[in-house]
Amino acid sequence: MHNQDSLDPAVAARLKRDEQGLVAAVVQQHDTLEVLMLGWMDDEALHRTLTTGRVTFWSRSRGEYWRKGDTSGHRQYVRSVALDCDGDTLLVRVDQVGAACHTGTRTCFEAGGELPAVVGHRPDETAEETR
Repeated sequence: MHNQDSLDPAVAARLKRDEQGLVAAVVQQHDTLEVLMLGWMDDEALHRTLTTGRVTFWSRSRGEYWRKGDTSGHRQYVRSVALDCDGDTLLVRVDQVGAACHTGTRTCFEAGGELPAVVGHRPDETAEETR
């Protein structure tokens, strides 16, 4: 029987962690599919996220666990958690209350802004068929 105080071994076995024992966690608003932020989780942070209904991260800079919104009030309520095909990234769908970014913006991708990138275009399928 699995100990409820730790991550399920079947889940833990599927994770491909980095050298610090972490996996990336992409956080997405569940209804709009807006990407809010990227955080990091170790086994304990993932266990807390899966069992409490609130998102917990491991802070690489502070070396401690933090639960989104405990200080700011901008909480993330878990709707679902999925693991990618490689086992090294989680997709955490949440109901975000308030700002997701510590800067006070809705997402962590607003302050950094868009980078100059060449926009790719899908080939015209009808043109491809005539070749």
